[in-house]
Amino acid sequence: MSRPTSPTGIRVNRRARYVHIESATVRDSRLSFRDLGLLTYLLDQKEGWQVRSEQLCKGEGREGRDAIRKSLHNLARFGYYRLERRRFRDGKCAMGTAISEYPVGQWAADYETFGEKLEIPVVQQEDGTYLVQYPDGTLGSDGFAPAPDDEEPSGHTQPEEEQNDQPEPQAAPAKATAARKATPGRVTVRTSAAEEKDAAAAAKAEEKQALDDAAEKVAKWWWEHAEKHLGKYVGDSKGYLAMRKQVRLALEKGYSQRQCGLALQQARKHWPSRQQWQDALGIVTNHIEPPQRFGRVPYSDSATWGTQDDHAGASSDESPTSAVPVDDATFGVIQRP
Repeated sequence: MSRPTSPTGIRVNRRARYVHIESATVRDSRLSFRDLGLLTYLLDQKEGWQVRSEQLCKGEGREGRDAIRKSLHNLARFGYYRLERRRFRDGKCAMGTAISEYPVGQWAADYETFGEKLEIPVVQQEDGTYLVQYPDGTLGSDGFAPAPDDEEPSGHTQPEEEQNDQPEPQAAPAKATAARKATPGRVTVRTSAAEEKDAAAAAKAEEKQALDDAAEKVAKWWWEHAEKHLGKYVGDSKGYLAMRKQVRLALEKGYSQRQCGLALQQARKHWPSRQQWQDALGIVTNHIEPPQRFGRVPYSDSATWGTQDDHAGASSDESPTSAVPVDDATFGVIQRP
């Protein structure tokens, strides 16, 4: 096992100190070529590198973010990858990534145990290793192989009698419940107020990250759309950041990503003002009636009441209810005798 150089770095379950892919992993038919390529790329990163789907989907020839996330879930499902919510001995928490060169049955079982979510809570021990903290408060193995320094010397062998008595190693069970029962050294712990506080802080951090990711997605789409249909932006250099902040505030208030995108189209500004943004949100949510596109129509007597020429051309066979009466009064100056 490798130890990360930073609290949020990658922990790689290595059997060697260089990147290699075992033949069994390459021939794992459960993995698509996309999954296998992504795993190889992650194993080639430095241990201080942070895995983020937004970063992985950038660059020419890369997959989209949804495709990357789907592959990460596939890798987690078969025991090659997981996202760890790490709680350190000093009480601090951080998110990090764990990657394996070969499938780990314990990781696949934990993926099912935690509802097929990537985040797995782990707790740091005195020796620097980690144990998985399960929903019922118990701790179990994190599935990592021992580091080369922790292994027994190759020259040390057990007596032949003891070797014969040793049971055959068992593969990790496929079901999560069976895997947890078979986990050695599992102990029951109590969840303290500090742990609950850390869990709440971690949940809040995840929510904040989700809002940031959603705001970035909407802002990036609109900026490209606006420059294509409204022209290149030449305003304040911080216009994009300010517009993205407006979108994030709207998402935080409960507006959806679709509503934010429609509101930006309604405002028709690269970076709408606060009032323009508020009005656009009100229009797309049917709280405000949209203004007339061509403004107010000027009043006209002829357009409102018509002219006598229009009435004179009426057909004589029209019904009395549809015919418009014609005013035949004559106006003039009255001359006194």
